[in-house]
Amino acid sequence: MGVVTTLPWGRSLTVADLAATPDDGHRYELIDGAMIVSPAPAARHQRISLRLSVLLDNACPPGLLVFAAPFDVVLADDTSVQPDLVVAREADVAEANLPAAPVLAVEILSPSTRLIDLNLKRERYRRAGIWSYWIVDPDGPRLTVLELRDDAYVEVADLSGDASWTAILPYEVTIVPSQLVA
Repeated sequence: MGVVTTLPWGRSLTVADLAATPDDGHRYELIDGAMIVSPAPAARHQRISLRLSVLLDNACPPGLLVFAAPFDVVLADDTSVQPDLVVAREADVAEANLPAAPVLAVEILSPSTRLIDLNLKRERYRRAGIWSYWIVDPDGPRLTVLELRDDAYVEVADLSGDASWTAILPYEVTIVPSQLVA
């Protein structure tokens, strides 16, 4: 008989509670003590993630590392997220997770995560001080780039199709949305 795991009722969850969840193929995240469970990403989502991670990794300078989900980013005792891609300072990376804010978080929208990515995660990433937040919408295809300025995200790029854009933060890399979905 398998072990049954239950979560505490009547209080916000913590990263320790999250660690006790079963490894059942779902994607578990914790934002301000609330658990979010998402299904595994679909094939199109995975292809975009792979293509963008290769672009980011090929341009990545020494001292920074690129990670693809699932990789836990622990922003607080009550917040552990798994952005689709992150760029982190090598010095901040622990063996099991990233216990600090990355310099870049990327979310690829899907029907089950769209509202969470555009609202809850955006706000939590801002509060954590993540310099740059990229949102990829496969339906455009579209890339929206937000950068943190004076404790607020400012849109610095919004492009779709064959338009190209060259990032400066966290480092120079050129993105063409249509090439992510081709």
